[in-house]
Amino acid sequence: MAYFAGLDVSVKETSVCIVDDAGKIVREVRVASEPEALLQVLTNTIYRFKRVGLEAGPLSQWLYSVLAEAGLPVICVETRHMRAVLKAQINKTDRNDARGMAQMMRVGLYRPVHVKTLRSQKLRMLLTHRKLLQSKAIAIENDLRGSLRNFGLKVGMVGTVKFEARIWPYWWNRCSLSGGCFASSSASCIAACWPLSATMMCAGA
Repeated sequence: MAYFAGLDVSVKETSVCIVDDAGKIVREVRVASEPEALLQVLTNTIYRFKRVGLEAGPLSQWLYSVLAEAGLPVICVETRHMRAVLKAQINKTDRNDARGMAQMMRVGLYRPVHVKTLRSQKLRMLLTHRKLLQSKAIAIENDLRGSLRNFGLKVGMVGTVKFEARIWPYWWNRCSLSGGCFASSSASCIAACWPLSATMMCAGA
């Protein structure tokens, strides 16, 4: 007999519903949203799963990879399509969502989404963090330039490598401001951010 499972994943707990090919609920359980807890339920030799569905979300890529490596026929379901099907429920709870998803897996009423490989996810994370570091470093640099310009001090054209060396004399020798500590920490932040972003770019390449 073929079995189908629906997983309603939240940050702390996951509702699991298992149905047979006739649509009868065989088991319902709430477990921690951890691969070990889910595998303990889904790798039971009693069940021979034909499809295991979970909604696309923040934890779906991580859980999908682990379940797929365990040999389970896991399918990541498109969020908007699944919500459109499940919104007809009278009582919308995690338990009922898991039931509805299990029935969707049974009748084939779902729209799968492609899940990227772990390597692709890591590269995307590196590029996202690199972009964040670059934007912060540019924002701090522009703020320092604007602050100095208010006192007639023009930084001029300077590269990121020599920016810290150019900023320090303005603040410590020519500008009697109590915010010197801010300037030094900001310049040091820029000097730290740019090498980090360059390192992440090399790692991403």
